Amino acid sequence: MKLLFASDSLKGTLTSAQTIDLLGKAANEVFGLCEWEGIPVADGGEGTADAVISAVRGERVPVTVHGPLLETVHTYYGSLNENRAIIEMAAASGLTLIPESQRDPRTTTSFGTGEMIKDALKRGFTDISIAIGGSATNDGGMGCMRALGVRFLDASGEELNGTGEDLIRVSKVDTSGLDSRLNQVKITVMCDVNNPLCGPDGAAYTFGKQKGGTPPVLDQLEKGMVNYRNVIIQKFGINPDEIPGSGAAGGLGAALCIFLGGQLKSGIETVLDLIDFDSRLNGVSLVVTGEGRADWQSCFGKVMQGIGQRCRRRGIPAVALTGSMGPGAEKIYDYGIRSIMTTVNGVMDLNEAFDRAEDLYYQGAIRMFRLIALGMEL
Repeated sequence: MKLLFASDSLKGTLTSAQTIDLLGKAANEVFGLCEWEGIPVADGGEGTADAVISAVRGERVPVTVHGPLLETVHTYYGSLNENRAIIEMAAASGLTLIPESQRDPRTTTSFGTGEMIKDALKRGFTDISIAIGGSATNDGGMGCMRALGVRFLDASGEELNGTGEDLIRVSKVDTSGLDSRLNQVKITVMCDVNNPLCGPDGAAYTFGKQKGGTPPVLDQLEKGMVNYRNVIIQKFGINPDEIPGSGAAGGLGAALCIFLGGQLKSGIETVLDLIDFDSRLNGVSLVVTGEGRADWQSCFGKVMQGIGQRCRRRGIPAVALTGSMGPGAEKIYDYGIRSIMTTVNGVMDLNEAFDRAEDLYYQGAIRMFRLIALGMEL
């Protein structure tokens, strides 16, 4: 029997790598010394770059860029081989980089993400995957494009900084200075939302509140985004609102697709392709996956869905160990996950569950493997 462990992190408690160690320890206790392998995975959100770097034994590439408030940020992206790189937008332009009291989507910029892409171009990478979850921005991707040579001009011909409050002032886009190396580069945009750029389901109204936007601010940003959209239509003849996912990351999805020719793709599917997950299923008897909370959202581009579907295509059973279960969690059974076990083993508040996360996960793994061992005997 060969086991494969491929769980997402349990946010705020255990990393994907920690779940592998705990599952391996529990499997050895229940089955004796057994053959198992672990692969860190993520769905395109926080931790994606680290998971992929670890899974393929890549390297971190350190880089100093500007953060969402143009502060200095020392961060990194991943080198997977001489041609392939993975960039996590949140590492340069993420919401967690800003204290809650300073969050305002009118003043933030995705400039640092563009600097990361530019550094990857300088180093010769020609296949770049960009995870765009966790942004602090609502600038339509202008900051990112400015770092790569695009100029956004107001009605007087003055260049704009490219923050959210500049959206309403954009009158013309000059792409003559766009980095020519991008013509030879494949850009994959890791995105799991279908929101358009504008409208009630667009970038401002759907994601702006969590970035610090009040209702009047969101109205201002929406008016600006409509203006920005219209300028893009005039420049490129493409309506961003017709591109599902264009509103992701405050409109960065639109910019990466329209300015750079990027292709939007499911985050978990991109990750599984990057780590060559299908080949790792060879000879595997059982896959264990999981995430912090299983609920109806688990069926929309999350780790368990992606893992379950790949396993089902190969006829390999997959089970999940999660922190908790919520409404609709059972829908994941339609995607190849055969059963769900939770780590919480009694009534407790969230703080206690977080404090005891490692022990609870290990004991949950023991219970899960004992049930599997019983099934093997029947």
